[in-house]
Amino acid sequence: MRSRSVGTGYVIVPGEGSGPGILVLHAWWGLTPFFKGLCDRLADHGFVALAPDLYGGRTTRDPEVAKAMLANADMNATLDLVRSSLLTLRGMPATPDAPVGVLGFSMGASWALWLAGRMPEMVDATAVFYGSQSIDMAPARSAFLGHFAETDPWVADDELTLLESELHILDKDVTFHRYPGTGHWFFESDQPAYDEPAAELAWDRTLEFFRTHLTSRFSAPGSPQPPGRWQP
Repeated sequence: MRSRSVGTGYVIVPGEGSGPGILVLHAWWGLTPFFKGLCDRLADHGFVALAPDLYGGRTTRDPEVAKAMLANADMNATLDLVRSSLLTLRGMPATPDAPVGVLGFSMGASWALWLAGRMPEMVDATAVFYGSQSIDMAPARSAFLGHFAETDPWVADDELTLLESELHILDKDVTFHRYPGTGHWFFESDQPAYDEPAAELAWDRTLEFFRTHLTSRFSAPGSPQPPGRWQP
């Protein structure tokens, strides 16, 4: 019997052949070259990066098209893909037998926070850009890093304040940054809202966050795997 494929994605391993794993969850634009390039950048810094294609190959730069793609997405199928991608990353020969990190953007940020709350034993570090989540985060064991815009019609101030307060009340390791003069998608270099100084600062903070919470847990496992398309 042929195995059932949940979906596809992009995976890359650092030159060393192994490293801590980071699951990259793209924004509503789809798995665009920007997000694949982001995986490459993570690999340059010693991480194994896997980005599932949550839209099955569809991409766009038009916000209205992206909005429609999100509205028409099968949330159950997306949930299955997000969950199976985390399991796949953790089980790869190139990653340690330990919890991994999750990095999410906008729509992907919501999924990243969902994973931290719903699969807590597998997520050690969660970094999000301009996205939130309203589920109970009490089970989470992850450390949290958040990057948020000063002006953002997609993330309500009250919603963000509630999330940050809840994480602090639950005594989680949490740091949220707000970047003056920025808007939603300020990190993404292929978007009009891109803000280079803010993006570079956020990138440096993200790398340091993952090094702190993942690298100390890493022990080099098996053999290297080449970059490219992934299918569970």
